[in-house]
Order: sequence, then C-alpha cells, then structure tokens
Amino acid sequence: MSHVVTIEEPQAKPQVSQTRFGGKSGAWGNVSASRTYDFLYDPLFIVSSEKDHNQANIQATVIRSKLRRVPRFRTMFSSLFHYPRYSVYWSKADPVPSFISRDWKRHEQRHREALQQLAAIDASFQMPKEVYEDPDVTGKNRYKYFERPFLPFYQQMPFNVVFASTRADPYTFPPPPTKYLPIPSKYTVGTQTDYRDAEVQTDPYSPEYVVCQDSIPELLTLATLTWGRGLPAGQAEVEMIERAREKRAWEDTLPPLSDTSQFEKRRRMMNAMERKEWAFREQEIEKLQEIRLEVLKELLKKRDENQNEVNMARLNAQWSKLQEAKEAKLAQIQRKHVSAIRKLMGKGKNIEGKLERRNIIKDYCDYASQVYGPLSRLGRFPDNNSEDFVVKNHYLNTYEGLVELESCLPDFVTQPRIKPPKPKVTTTKDGFLKRAARVDRELAEVHKALLEKKNKDFEAKKPMRFLQRKPVPQPRLPTPTLEMSSNEEEDIEMAVIYLQKLLRGRVVQNMMFEGKEKRLELIQELRTSHALQEDDRLVKKAEKQVTLALQRQRNLHEHKVSLVENHLAGLEGRVLADMFDFLSKELVRLQEERRVHALAMLAERQRRMREAEESGRRQVEQRRLQEEDQIFKEVIKVHQSTVTSYLEDIILNTEENTAEEQARAEIEKMAEEINDIAYEMESRRTQLQSEEIVAELVYSFLIPEVQKDFVKEKG
Repeated sequence: MSHVVTIEEPQAKPQVSQTRFGGKSGAWGNVSASRTYDFLYDPLFIVSSEKDHNQANIQATVIRSKLRRVPRFRTMFSSLFHYPRYSVYWSKADPVPSFISRDWKRHEQRHREALQQLAAIDASFQMPKEVYEDPDVTGKNRYKYFERPFLPFYQQMPFNVVFASTRADPYTFPPPPTKYLPIPSKYTVGTQTDYRDAEVQTDPYSPEYVVCQDSIPELLTLATLTWGRGLPAGQAEVEMIERAREKRAWEDTLPPLSDTSQFEKRRRMMNAMERKEWAFREQEIEKLQEIRLEVLKELLKKRDENQNEVNMARLNAQWSKLQEAKEAKLAQIQRKHVSAIRKLMGKGKNIEGKLERRNIIKDYCDYASQVYGPLSRLGRFPDNNSEDFVVKNHYLNTYEGLVELESCLPDFVTQPRIKPPKPKVTTTKDGFLKRAARVDRELAEVHKALLEKKNKDFEAKKPMRFLQRKPVPQPRLPTPTLEMSSNEEEDIEMAVIYLQKLLRGRVVQNMMFEGKEKRLELIQELRTSHALQEDDRLVKKAEKQVTLALQRQRNLHEHKVSLVENHLAGLEGRVLADMFDFLSKELVRLQEERRVHALAMLAERQRRMREAEESGRRQVEQRRLQEEDQIFKEVIKVHQSTVTSYLEDIILNTEENTAEEQARAEIEKMAEEINDIAYEMESRRTQLQSEEIVAELVYSFLIPEVQKDFVKEKG
C-alpha cells in the first residue's frame, strides 16, 4: 500500500491525501480524499470535464468561511451577552492569488503546458505546431454558439443572500357603481388620411444648387448652418454674418503677398486684426462667464429656497405633531375633569348613600330623563343609522347631475344681464352748466381751498443763532494814468477822450433807438389815447371812420367767402363720406379675407400635424410588430437551444457514467496485476537487490541536487 503526503497552500490546515489507485486506509481513518484547492494546484488532480471543475470551485467557495473572529481585549474573558468576547467581521482576503487562473484547463492545454516546460528545460526539444480546428459555425458545432457559457466565480459571493421581495401595491377599493356614466372633459378623435408617409414634411427642404464658374456666392458661406443649428437665424447668427462680411472686406484691403514693399504694412494690419479678434473672444468669454455666473446664482438661490422650504416643512410637521399631542393631552385632561365633576355631582345628590328605586312614572313625565334623551356614555345611541334618512339626490351629489341641472336653467340665471348706470347729466341742451352743477363745483372749489389753507404749514422765520459776517468787497483798483511830457501828447490824450465820449454817446443813442422801435406800437397807442390837440383828434376820427369802413368791407367779403366755403365743404364732405364708406368696406373685406386665409393656414397646419402623428403612429406600430416577431423568433430559438442542451446533458451524463464505470473496472484490474507483480517481486527480492534499489533511489535524489549546486556555482 502506497501513500502520498503533500502540504496544502498557506492559510489552510495541512492534511494528508491518498492516491486513487486502491488500497485500504488502515490506520489512516481521518484522511480526506482531496484538499480544498487541489483542482488548481495539484497537477495529478484531474477532473473529467468542465462541469466537475466548476462543481469543485463552488464547493471550495462554500466550504471556506470568510468570517473571522477578532478578540476584544477589554471583554476577552466576559461571558455576558451584551459584552461579547470577540467581534465577527467579513474577510475580503482570497486564499488563491490573483495570478492563479480559476479557468478549467483541458487535457490538451495541460499537455501543451508540459511541453512548454520541457522546451524551457531542454533546448533541443522542438515544440509541435498547433493545428487549429475548423470552428464549423454553421455545421456540427452550431450548438456551441447558442448556449450561455458558465463562468467561474471571480469574486466569491456568500450563498445566504436573501433577495428583496417585490412590494405589492395596497388594495384599492373600486369606486361605487353609478347609474349615470361620467362625462369626459376631453375627446381623442382619430383621423385617417389619404397621403403617404413620404409626403409628410417636417424639416425645411434644401434643394440642390449649381455654382457658376468663377463665382463664389456669399450665400454659400452659410452652408454649414442647418435647421435647429443656426437656422432660423437669430441675433448671434446675424452678428456672425456681419463679422464674416467685415473680415472678407478687410481681407480684400490687405496688400498682396507678392508686393514685398508693403510686407510690413500687411504684418501690422494682421496684428491689429488679431488683437481685435482676441478682444472680441475675451468679450465672448466674459459674457459666457457672466451667464454661467447668473445660472449658478439662480441654482444657489433655488437650492436655498428648496432647503428653506424643506426646513419650514419639517418645522411645520414638528409643530403640528406637538400641537396634536398638546390637544390630545388637553382633551384627556378635560375628559378626566368632566368625569370627576360628574362623580362629585352624583355623590352630592346622594350624600347619605341610600339606595333609591327607579320611579318609572317620574321618568316618563320628565322629558329630560334618560327615557327620552339617553346619554351616549351609557351605551345608548339613538341616532344610529341616521344617514339612512339623509336625502340623496343625483342632481346635487354628482358633477353630471349638476351639469344636467344647469342645462335646464334659463339663460338669465347663468348669464346675468347687468346694465351700467347712466352718467348724471349736468348740462342743458344748449351746452350750458345747470345751476345745481355750477353750485356744486363752486362749493367743491371752496372746500378744496379751505382744506389747502388748513393743511398748509406756515414756516416761521427762525432767529439767527450766530452773527454772520458780511464780506466787504475789495476796493477797485485806480485807473492808471500816463504822465505826459509835452503839450502834443496832452492834445492827443484829450482827442482820444473826446472820441471815447462820442462813441459812448452813439452807443446810448443806438440803445434808445432800439428801445423806441421795440415799443413803437405802445407809443402810438399812447398818442391815440392821450391826444390833446383838436387837429390830432380830427385826424384820429377820420382814421377811425376809414378803419370802420374797411372792417365792414372785410366782414362782407368774409361772409361771401364763408358761403362759398360752406358749399365747397358740403361737396367735399359728401365726396369724402362716399370715399370713407368705400374704404371702410374694403378694410372690412380685407380683414375678413385675411381671417379666412389665417383659418385656412391653421387648418392646413393642423392637417399636416395630424398626418405627421398618423405616420409616427404607423411607424411605431410597424416597429412594434417587428419587435414582436423578433421576440417570437428569439423565444423559439431559446426553446430549441434548451431542448438541445437538455438532450446533450442527458447524453453527456450517460457517457460520463459509462466511461467512469469502465475506467474504474480497468483501474481495479490494473491495480490487482500491479499488486501481484509487486508481491511476487517482494518475495523473490534478495538483500543485494534491496541495496541496489536503495542506491538507485539515493542516486536519483542526490545527483540532481549536486548538479543543481554545481550549475549555480558555475553560473
């Protein structure tokens, strides 16, 4: 009997495992068949399929517990429930390192890894070329592409997970049945059109265009603008177009590059334009920042308002809760007070505590007794089922009844006719104020004047608190004089002085003449009214008669002119009345025509909108039918793949069971032959052969170690 002793990975207790080649356990009664992670570490641990590999992975996950006990030093020796000795926490440590793959390695992959290790040790060994199998997706391997793969656990998860149950809605009682059907406030009317979906146009149509040779239209600069992105053009787009025009005009004014003499001028113009563009860009950025700042302020303000509302709601809820508690407490105290008063009154009626029999005659004679008005606190409720006597009317309790009742009422009830009061007439037929109105107005003016005089505050002069110093003007400087040395100079000075006097006198004469010209009419009026001489009076009388004659002639002429103007005005009025009548009728006709045109446009727009909605509903219906067809196909595929996988599982399980039975029989037969050969060799073996076997074992253990040390020293 042969045993193999191996040590498990860290974090696990060392155990002893035995081979599967047969033999009884003997004294090794507690030996386990395998360790927890043998399917990952042990190269001799072989599973028959991927299913067994996944089962071993799940079993290792379930067996290993991640709960760790951490002792508490202060209560380490406590046996009380509320002072535990240790704490339990969930350990996230994984005993399997991250570089160890948990995937299932097939026999071919294990064989390839062994060959790679052999090629790394022996340089003369050549790796065989890999031959990839034809996937044959549409052939025999098609079933492999319909089954969902089973992936192992990359993150270990405990199996005691309780999923949240769905919350059922509380039971809602159905509304009571009504005799009359409810009247809906809105109606949805479907329409059927005779137009195809392709004829429904939502976005503006942009036709194709052809550009003439050697011409660049300005309109093509707006080709990047589309509907919803720049169109219809707003203020920003218009400003952008104006800037583009200015830039093109500026580019036309630039000196050509071929002219080297104006290169410096071109550079200065370009620098100035670049500075202008940078300044404009900075202004745009500042505007954008200001807009963002305003939005941020609004958001902060809104957040503060929401927080204040939440705080107020919380305070109101707390206040209402305290008020309810207060009212409940007061009601309880009131009830106790009433009960105590009632008990005291009952004891006061019967101080001696004598028992009195009921006087039925007295009770029925007194209409305030318990017979006619029993108290509810004694358990009698005479007004039970009083709602049965309440009049229930359909016209008063339902909205439909109210609408029907309102339809039966006359118009003057629902649409009252209010006549505005007539203004008080204060004038006569000739347009003069009546005496009462004139007296009322005079009284109102007197009352207003009295109120103004009464409410007017007379401000008294305040006495001067401090003396004020009156500034003394500075004396005028003396006129400078020149000392003449001769008579000739004195004559010149006198001549100059005389000339100055003449000029000043002429100035005064001009001023007087201008004043006389300004007041000439006033002077003439004074002369006409203060004439004292007889000749002047006669002249004035003659002028007066001439003036009166001229006035009479002018009045006659004005009368004739007024008659002619009246006739002409009548003719013009009739012509203008006819013309205005015609224009007013034309205006009414034009307004009606525009209104009819607007109604036609609205009807056309509504028709197009309904056509668009109908086409949208039709597309949604077609898409829904396609989705249902696709879902049906997928369900059929899932059913087929389920049946196929079920049959494959049955066939694979049968094959695995058969192969396991055959392999077990062959292994048992081979183990018996090996045991017989080993027992026969053990019985025939001599001392020399035993020593030779021991020497070979020692050689096989020692020589490789010596060679390894030699290679290390040599390297």
